[in-house]
Amino acid sequence: MSDQQVVRPAPISGFPEWTPEIRLVELHWLDRIRRTFERYGFCSVETPSVEALDVLLAKGETSQEVYTLRRLQADDSADEARLGLHFDLTVPTARYVAQHFNDLVFPFKRYQIQRVWRGERPQEGRFREFTQCDIDVINVDSVPLHFDAELPRIVHEILTGLELPGWTLNINNRKVLQGFYEGLGIGDPLAVIRIADKIDKVGPAGVQRMLADDLGLSTEQITACLELAQVRGTDSSVIKDITRLGAKSDLLTEGLDELAFVLDSLSDLPTGSVVADLSVARGLDYYTGTVYECKFTDWPDYGSICAGGRYENLAGSFIRRSLPGIGLSIGLTRIFAKLVAEGLIQPGPSSPSDVLVVVPSDERRQAAVATAARLRERGLNTELYHQADKIGKQIRYASRKGIPFVWFPPFEEGGPHEVKDMASGEQTAADPTSWHRP
Repeated sequence: MSDQQVVRPAPISGFPEWTPEIRLVELHWLDRIRRTFERYGFCSVETPSVEALDVLLAKGETSQEVYTLRRLQADDSADEARLGLHFDLTVPTARYVAQHFNDLVFPFKRYQIQRVWRGERPQEGRFREFTQCDIDVINVDSVPLHFDAELPRIVHEILTGLELPGWTLNINNRKVLQGFYEGLGIGDPLAVIRIADKIDKVGPAGVQRMLADDLGLSTEQITACLELAQVRGTDSSVIKDITRLGAKSDLLTEGLDELAFVLDSLSDLPTGSVVADLSVARGLDYYTGTVYECKFTDWPDYGSICAGGRYENLAGSFIRRSLPGIGLSIGLTRIFAKLVAEGLIQPGPSSPSDVLVVVPSDERRQAAVATAARLRERGLNTELYHQADKIGKQIRYASRKGIPFVWFPPFEEGGPHEVKDMASGEQTAADPTSWHRP
């Protein structure tokens, strides 16, 4: 018996991992998302997992805790925690654009699919490590408003193609919120936005209490804020519902025009899939215009599965140029984990192989190796069985891994090749230089 201490394997809360059968489905999802992004002309970018802390915290408050990096043997008297794991992909992209400004073509349309880390308390739908799929458009001086409509259209296409259970993409505009609050005579509209963003968590009564206790708003102001948050609509007629509430300001008018443009541009999508929801605020300070938040309709208390918005000068924090942008993020892990938990993901096979080539005997191993090589050269995912076991055992191995075809190379020099269809049980002669998977 070894004296080495046994470390019992245990999952780390908030860091999901999947079996091969589930991971294969996730990879298919990632391929579909990537292909859709590229069909709309977005290019791939990958930034480091770590950023300088002053970059991560460069723009406003975040509601996430940043994981910092520190060497195990670091001197406790020295402050080495100057690097952190990125908590989203938008801030690193802003840094990237500023750093590579002279090498990029604008408007810069990029997608980024990477893991991010947040030091949150793990619970359903909230993870410490997860994958985000982002698209952003960043331009010099201004971003055309039509991108505010194109990004949700792309996400709509992806979510529809993934055949997710019912969902709604909710759209609002921060200028509407800020302009409405200014029209009510509220001195710090951004503080109201941060509180309004908590309505899903604390409810209208909680928001009412916070607006009164924390900001000292009047009863009339609070009532108007809550009435605005209740406004919903599937088309630009929702603008009339907002104007009837009585608040007026130039910023409000500008925001209403932008919101109407986006809703009209998406009017061809199925009714109810895109909704103007005036309760959507997105609490991060860097959002300045259109904001998005997508949720499952059957699980209203579950967190948003897509989110994003327009930011006027996030990248400009790192360079003396005006670099506004707009982005939308698909919370892949949040979506996928929920469907796995609900039993709505049909597992794939535990192997990506199209074919398993058997090893008839040690003497015929090289013939099996050559057969597998020919099949791979023709684009077939081909696994070579690892040893010369009984044929029945090799076939059972293919069955357990969900490999659809088993290939039998010649058992003797000059003999025939045969392939077995595991689904039908049919076994026929085949040529490794011309056979195609049915």
